[in-house]
Amino acid sequence: MARKDRKSAYQDELSEAKWMVDGVSAGGFELEEILAEYGGGAGGILTEPTEEAPQIPVPESPQPVTERRRKGRKTEEASDEAGIPVEEDEPAEEPADDEEDVPVGDEFPGAEMTSDPEDTPVAELPAEKTPPARELTMEDVVSRTIDEVMEEQAAEAKKRRRRGLFSRKKFREPEEIDELSEEEPEEEIGPEVPLDEVASAARKRLKSQRIRLPFAAIFTVLAIALMVVEEQGIVLPYWTGDLQVQAAVLGGLLALTSILCWDVYRRTVTALIRGRVTCDLLASTVSVVTLLDCAAWVFFPERVPVMPYAAPACTALTAALWGDLYRSRAVFDSSRTASVTNDPLYLVTDTPSGACKRRGRLEGFYTDLMKDEGPVLWQTVLMPLIFVGSLVFAGLASLGKGLDQNFLLCWSGVLTAGCSLSLPLVWTLPWSGLAHQLQKSNCAVAGWSGAAKISRRKAVILGDDDIFPPGSVKINGIKLYGEEMRRAVAYAASLVRESGSGLTRLFDGLLRGESGRYMKLDNFCFYEEGGYSADYRGESLLMGTASFMRKMGIRLPGSLNLRTGIFLAVDRQLIAVFAVKYEPAESVDWAMRMLRRNRIAPVLASRDPNIAPPLLRRKFARNAKMQYPSMSDRLSMSEQDGPGRPRALLLREGLLPYAEVVVGSRRVCRSAREGTAFALLGSIAGTLLTGYLVNLGSFALMEPLTILVFQALWVAPVLLLAAWSGRF
Repeated sequence: MARKDRKSAYQDELSEAKWMVDGVSAGGFELEEILAEYGGGAGGILTEPTEEAPQIPVPESPQPVTERRRKGRKTEEASDEAGIPVEEDEPAEEPADDEEDVPVGDEFPGAEMTSDPEDTPVAELPAEKTPPARELTMEDVVSRTIDEVMEEQAAEAKKRRRRGLFSRKKFREPEEIDELSEEEPEEEIGPEVPLDEVASAARKRLKSQRIRLPFAAIFTVLAIALMVVEEQGIVLPYWTGDLQVQAAVLGGLLALTSILCWDVYRRTVTALIRGRVTCDLLASTVSVVTLLDCAAWVFFPERVPVMPYAAPACTALTAALWGDLYRSRAVFDSSRTASVTNDPLYLVTDTPSGACKRRGRLEGFYTDLMKDEGPVLWQTVLMPLIFVGSLVFAGLASLGKGLDQNFLLCWSGVLTAGCSLSLPLVWTLPWSGLAHQLQKSNCAVAGWSGAAKISRRKAVILGDDDIFPPGSVKINGIKLYGEEMRRAVAYAASLVRESGSGLTRLFDGLLRGESGRYMKLDNFCFYEEGGYSADYRGESLLMGTASFMRKMGIRLPGSLNLRTGIFLAVDRQLIAVFAVKYEPAESVDWAMRMLRRNRIAPVLASRDPNIAPPLLRRKFARNAKMQYPSMSDRLSMSEQDGPGRPRALLLREGLLPYAEVVVGSRRVCRSAREGTAFALLGSIAGTLLTGYLVNLGSFALMEPLTILVFQALWVAPVLLLAAWSGRF
């Protein structure tokens, strides 16, 4: 029981409850006795310590420990993978009922801890035995009410707790949560087909197309040659001057070409079912209308004596089959590379800051690989206009003037000019080249969707291993100050391991050589100044660069002059210095130059305190410019296990394959956009010009060979752009 001369801190607030229990005779309890016996709920009752309460010792000088140590993250699984045991903490003594842990010392200047400081502990009264069961009385009601109030206050205090800025555990500010809610919804992943089956189907289709394409090209060249013979006035028996024979022969060649190019008709039907209108529809329609026009010579001998447009129609079908062959080749190379493993080494995904290399799985790669490319979406908008425009022009020039027999001739002529030969090649040709080149480097891009997402931000996030891959970082020497080698290496390796920097492998090998063990660290955090800190069994650990140590008040020997050294201090006393040497790799230098030439901004997301822009300017080109965000942004960008769709796959280490994927994706997307603009412009121009000529009846100005030359001129820029996209 509490002494009656002591006043409870809640006496004023509970005046009404006191009035209620004043008249209760059962038990004869007073308000102070009730609070003392039942008031020890969650959070405790704030009372002044009694005479029997233990005295809290106050340290004479502040210690570097900032809060009560908590259990660290579980490291047993990681230690099993590394093959190095983790040093187990000694079991802490359980505090007595009348004792309480008290935080000692001040926080490190310039750092924010990974866990919130605990509220100032208050000495609690020793718990008493539970009273025997009895009927529910007014005292019980009051005690339960007090406990509920205490629990609510404790819950509100926990809700107000916040994690530090550089916490290893993810924390999102309220404004960040609002921004995330406004982001685009996550793309759905359709039914996934095994990539080895996709590669097998693409190989069969590619093999069939490689057999049929040469024959289609032969028939197309033969049709063009016959028209050249007629144009040059060379006399051939049964050919020269006989339009019916010419129409029959050209119609037969067109029919054979159509049979060989049946893939074009299949793709047309498939696209129409999905609501897409592509250049394949124009090529299929041109071939059908031209075949009907060749047959019209039998039924309409009074039509205009002009050769049918069979040669341009054969060329359009052959170009469409050629583009489909490049598509099959790209799908085969990409799916074959991706089918090597279900757990690729790295994924290249898109983030708001740019392309990022992470670890993950293949879910979603097939969906992006089979999505329609951007040129198909643009064609869906303009191809219906060209199709309807050709039909309107042909109707006005024939049916509108009472020349019904010329309708098929007029429509085939306008359609042939509007069916661009370069549209099937604007995306498939550069993508096939990129996929074939990346396949040699064990990389793959998930089609247009993956390439467009990767190259959208024009930036690439680089980590420690990207700049200095394994083998390019070495330890030149170790200097100790009053500490044994094994323990100093264990401290350093444990800190580096917690940081996740590129030095992990280096110190892991050093720890193995010393037969040391990893330590369980508490309160690990990063510093903006370039270092780490943690607690271990009451000891304060600091590790970082020389400038970081000076800012933290650690005295360093004046004889030390290391630009890339790693310094280790325990309880603010320097115990070890590790001389680290960074050797630039030629492949990394080449990749950095490649990124700079293509105007892709590198974003340095390093966790190694030494890897900063000054070091990169010394080791690589001096004009190497890169973004260097704040520490919190670098930590979030460099997370290896973050979410993301596999826009591309990397099965090799190093920066060069990573840069090839990012740069190649940007160049092929740019080539496809510019090539599509040229091709659509040529289609619109051809439709308008031939529509005007057929309205005038000037068929002599739109002969089949003239239209072929017109189409070939618009193909040249697309071929140049495709060749340029592969030179990076």
